[in-house]
Amino acid sequence: MKLKLGVLSMLLFGLALIFLFLLTMFESFFSGVPLIVERIISVLLLIVPGIAGVIFGAMSLQGKEAPRWTAVLAILFNVLFALFHIFVLSFAG
Repeated sequence: MKLKLGVLSMLLFGLALIFLFLLTMFESFFSGVPLIVERIISVLLLIVPGIAGVIFGAMSLQGKEAPRWTAVLAILFNVLFALFHIFVLSFAG
């Protein structure tokens, strides 16, 4: 069974949400870590999956896969999630 790109994009959004939850739950472990390392971890776990989700969603729209609304929602969610965390990280620290 081949996974459609729109569904993969939504899965990446879900993965980013799980990473956000885990980073929030284990925030106390980052108390001794330098701020730049904390930002790099946040970028890799929160922003990169969102950008990859946007790319896969756009590829799904370009390839004209069946449920177009899945790709559109995935792009919307991933863009908003990634932009929010870019905004937060630009003012953090």
